[in-house]
Amino acid sequence: MRVPKHLLLTAAGLLLAASAAQAQELPTFRLEMKNGRFEPTEIVVPANTRFKLVLHNAGPEAEEFESLELKKEKVLAPGATSFLVFVPLKPGSYRFFGDFHPDTAQGHIVAR
Repeated sequence: MRVPKHLLLTAAGLLLAASAAQAQELPTFRLEMKNGRFEPTEIVVPANTRFKLVLHNAGPEAEEFESLELKKEKVLAPGATSFLVFVPLKPGSYRFFGDFHPDTAQGHIVAR
């Protein structure tokens, strides 16, 4: 049995809308990068809960968010905003840093 193309497209659209709605419902936290520093340097998130981290580079140069422990990294151009979605974290502290300014761009995500 062949499914009409318009029904397949409708189903695909509904799946995308459901995924977007789920992403919007996630607890959301914000991190600003500027002049080789992060603000805030500590982000407290709920343990065992997926969450979204919105990254904004307010500085004049590219900057990177990187966490080896969390296996996440993202480079942002000056003025750019993006986000990362994290799997539920066990309680603890997880280090992140800016690869372009590793001495000053440092912080922690604390799951409680």
